[in-house]
Amino acid sequence: MALPKCSSPSEEHEEGDDVRCTHHFWFLLPLAACFPEPPAEEEFLPRAEYPGQAFSSGDWSLELPLGLDPTAAYVPENNPMSLAKIELGRQLYFDTRLSLDDTVSCASCHLPLAGGTDNLPFSPGVGGTLGGRSAPTVLNRLFSRAQFWDGRAASLEEQAIGPIANPVEMNLPHDQAVARLQAIAGYRRLFAAAFDSEEVTILRVGQAIATYERTLLTGGARYDRYLAGDTTALSASEERGLGLFNGKARCNLCHRGANFTGEDYTNLGVGMNATTAPDLGRYQVTGRDEDRGAFKVPTLRNIAQTAPYMHDGSAATLRDVMLYYEQGGSANAHLHTDVQALDLDANERHDVINFMLALTGEIINAEPPSSRPE
Repeated sequence: MALPKCSSPSEEHEEGDDVRCTHHFWFLLPLAACFPEPPAEEEFLPRAEYPGQAFSSGDWSLELPLGLDPTAAYVPENNPMSLAKIELGRQLYFDTRLSLDDTVSCASCHLPLAGGTDNLPFSPGVGGTLGGRSAPTVLNRLFSRAQFWDGRAASLEEQAIGPIANPVEMNLPHDQAVARLQAIAGYRRLFAAAFDSEEVTILRVGQAIATYERTLLTGGARYDRYLAGDTTALSASEERGLGLFNGKARCNLCHRGANFTGEDYTNLGVGMNATTAPDLGRYQVTGRDEDRGAFKVPTLRNIAQTAPYMHDGSAATLRDVMLYYEQGGSANAHLHTDVQALDLDANERHDVINFMLALTGEIINAEPPSSRPE
């Protein structure tokens, strides 16, 4: 399924454009949204030319996209993966019937083919009610345990069922969601295939959605081909940006490893100087003073597709992000010690941004089902 083409940042357009597309899909809210694709010149070579490493769970196995680390993957022992569970999860993920008024699905805020998010500062739920944080990407959750910006969900399974009952998201109480699915013959068959029983439970709903989400992967970017030995995969600007990323720009202190995140919680000062009460992030989960204003470090893979940035969507472009870091974030009592002013000139900033654009990879297993169970 091809998405409508939108303008994307490139080496010639550092700041990117504020583009809006008006194409709708049956599983999305009927709202205009921007679904940016990788830069037009980006081409993904056949995966056979750049094979990744194998990963398996339960009776399911997959060759991961190039660059992803199977040793960093996490699947809980009580929810092994299977083809039947993946298919059930795919159907549930895109089904708007998991919302009170049949208007919102998981994919409404986390559209896999568009980078795993909705490109909005705050996502609209049932009735257009806006959430309080920007929707993070759903891509590469196979490599992540705790979920949400503040890590309040200990697992992907727990995260998957949270928005269903959340009044500002899908607003469907769990008992009603279970009853609704149990009444659909097509779902009873899918649950029987996945769990050897037609019984629908909210636990099984979460397990199935999480299983599908773990197959939403991106890798095989030009950066990965460069590491694999293709010295032509990065431009001169991108090579300089890689050096700066791991050096003078200090990006790798937080954005490290194969998935470009250490899964840490960091106070950058974003929103901490708000005139109203600031969002205290991780502190609201742990109650620890050192967690005030700290939020989870996101992956940088496919970062070209996931604007706006920060937990509150306050940075519209990657250039805005860089300028924020260059000023040393926003001073507050709990600013992370790694957040320091950067002495980058415009060319260096440009090179770092170009390197981040080279982290755009192919997204696999992202196609929605052609119809929903009846």
